[in-house]
Amino acid sequence: MTETTPDSEKTAQEVRRRRVFYIPGYDPIHPRRYRELYRREGAAQAGISGYALALRPRNGGGRYGWHVETDIAGARTAAEIEVLVWSDIVRDSMSNSIPGTYLQLVRTAWIYIASGALRRLMLLRKGPVIAALYPVGMLLLQLCVALGLLWAAVAVAGALLGPVSGVLARIVGYGAGGAAAVAALRWFRAKDNRLFAYYLMHDYAYSASCRGANPPALEARMAVFGAEIAAALADDVDEVLIVGHSSGAHLAVSILADLIRAGRAPANGPRLAFLSLGQVVPMVSFLPGAHRLRADLHFLSTRDEITWVDVTAPGDGCAFALCDPVAVSGVAPERKRWPLVFSAQFTRSLSPELWRSLRWRFFRLHFQYLCAFDRPLDYDYFQITAGPLSLGTRYADRPPSASRIDVPVSKFTSMAA
Repeated sequence: MTETTPDSEKTAQEVRRRRVFYIPGYDPIHPRRYRELYRREGAAQAGISGYALALRPRNGGGRYGWHVETDIAGARTAAEIEVLVWSDIVRDSMSNSIPGTYLQLVRTAWIYIASGALRRLMLLRKGPVIAALYPVGMLLLQLCVALGLLWAAVAVAGALLGPVSGVLARIVGYGAGGAAAVAALRWFRAKDNRLFAYYLMHDYAYSASCRGANPPALEARMAVFGAEIAAALADDVDEVLIVGHSSGAHLAVSILADLIRAGRAPANGPRLAFLSLGQVVPMVSFLPGAHRLRADLHFLSTRDEITWVDVTAPGDGCAFALCDPVAVSGVAPERKRWPLVFSAQFTRSLSPELWRSLRWRFFRLHFQYLCAFDRPLDYDYFQITAGPLSLGTRYADRPPSASRIDVPVSKFTSMAA
């Protein structure tokens, strides 16, 4: 497959000021992690690629963010980067109890299996489907360990106390076994910062909670995000860039569709651009109740007001790599022009040594799009968000990846609620 390599001569000063809105995925952590990630990885990428990048805190109040200045071959650019925070909604959606999580498991598995969505998703990419099945398997394994401890305690008590009193043996066995089972489940829960079973279960359960529709609290927050982006489009900047990572990508699709429908993207305003990274759109759009998302995908894919670039990588096992989110959802119109789908090519843009160190760190790889590449090709997150070229110009001549998947796969294609 032939890919375009970066053009080192493209240094025209097209963008001097930029507003960037980053929409994270399902993440309960404070947004400062994204600032620190940008600071560390941006400095690394600037050193590798030979340009200057400086970061400092934002001036004034408002949303959480930071200010970035770059000097790339003499072209100086300033960017204000803001994180559109919904981590409080994420935290509220997470079950605080072990039984509650297992109830989520049953309900979520039923929705995906009974609707046929799981079978259709498996026709796309095995990696993200395995990632979706991982928390189910891990939680069931943990339950089996707990039940095994219960069974073992009952058996030992029966062997030791049965000849004396069968009733006493059962009381002791079930009491000790129940305590051991509960302790085991609590231990597994305490180790979830390494196992990620509960976290991922909550993630998939949230997407399925309304069978693909957005919960009311999330819809309200998305309206606030849209108002913030609309205000930026009235600002004295050259580009307004929205970055949607993981499940943040499908939130961005709906936010931008609403904004354009309402006429809040003025023709004489800044360039409007959308960069979706590591998207998992089919996990939602394939569900029966995702009418709004499918309609928004259909609408956004034709618009002249926006540039939409979708970047994934087959090395990211948590994303639907090179799956055109509009086409695979079965809602591509005849005049479809977006998104431009291409690969970040982890195996080529990372050195063999770095690739080997990251290869089995699946969650770290899901964030690689926001990190430095030690053998960069034509994808550089920091030049996109803080460099002198607009997203549209940067990839104006970039062909889509030849291995992209752009055929309809979803069983559900209705766009009317």
